Amino acid sequence: MKENLIRVTNTLGLDLLEPLIRLAANDEPRAQLHRLWLYLGVPLIAMLAFSAVWYGVSRNVQTKYGAIPTPREVSLAAAGLWAAHFEARSKAAEFTDKQEVLAARFAAQAAAVHKQMAAESNPAREAELATQADVFTAGAEKALLRRYSGAPTYFDQILTSLKTVFAGFLIASLIAVPIGILCGMSRTCMAAFNPLVQIFKPVSPLAWLPLVMIMVGAVYTTDPSEAWFEKSFISSAVTVALCSLWPTLVNTAIGVSSIDKDYLNVARVLKLSWSTRLRKIVVPAAMPYIFTGLRISLGVGWMVLIAAEMLAQNPGLGKFVWDMFQNGSSQTLAMIMVAVFTIGGIGFALDRMMIALQRSLSYGPVVS
Repeated sequence: MKENLIRVTNTLGLDLLEPLIRLAANDEPRAQLHRLWLYLGVPLIAMLAFSAVWYGVSRNVQTKYGAIPTPREVSLAAAGLWAAHFEARSKAAEFTDKQEVLAARFAAQAAAVHKQMAAESNPAREAELATQADVFTAGAEKALLRRYSGAPTYFDQILTSLKTVFAGFLIASLIAVPIGILCGMSRTCMAAFNPLVQIFKPVSPLAWLPLVMIMVGAVYTTDPSEAWFEKSFISSAVTVALCSLWPTLVNTAIGVSSIDKDYLNVARVLKLSWSTRLRKIVVPAAMPYIFTGLRISLGVGWMVLIAAEMLAQNPGLGKFVWDMFQNGSSQTLAMIMVAVFTIGGIGFALDRMMIALQRSLSYGPVVS
């Protein structure tokens, strides 16, 4: 039971829980206490020292927006954003309830008019009632279609950024992994793609974004009322994909090319088909390299997204930071620091998620 629980927690990337589980089972208590000190004690002391330095700096550095906010002030700003989110949600729910009541009222009026029509024998009057019924029915449909138009909250912008980065990451992975496998298995493909990789890999997202926005504006001409995705979402996602696919492509190619030749020789002896060789030997053997590239790509994509949202003023955390900077109020620095810690925390969580996924799909040790 203990070992199974440890295996599950390690697979999920929760290595911190292992010493707690072993300590509860009285398994080498001294060693587990030492591991807890390394996992919890030392980081806690480091964070306290960081907070002390932060507090000291905040009391002695003045900016045009006032003093640098203390840890307490940043915490209060975060609490304010949390409260504002639930207040906005309450207003949205209240608006929806009002629209439903209005729609029900229109529907009841339409039903009453239809009832009058059933008892009416005058064709002219019946046509007039039919017009009234259509008006009430249209009013009910319009009331149900109306949506709350309040500004997105901080947590709405976090969700928007997460959707965008995962869309871009998915696009990058679907392009980079197959090309990386081809490059690793074929020297010809490697020679063909290597110049492109070397040219485009160093390009900044600030250079890609204007080009992507122009191309999306030219190609994606769907009516906004009928479009599945907004142009801003597509532009940000494609920019993330263009900047984040290179680590995965390069690592996949290296992983495939470094597979032990004995494995491939055995596959030839067994006369395995190309698809079977790829599925049974190449991909499993290169999996650690592939996931290393995916972890790097996801981190790069998250950083690129924030910059792209700031530059293009697309909805998300980057736009929130830019809006706070332009606002210039007394809460500007505190709000920006909340966003900084949020961006870092989400980046850390995304990396742990990739570690957990790698441990569940591959064999061997995973560097965390």
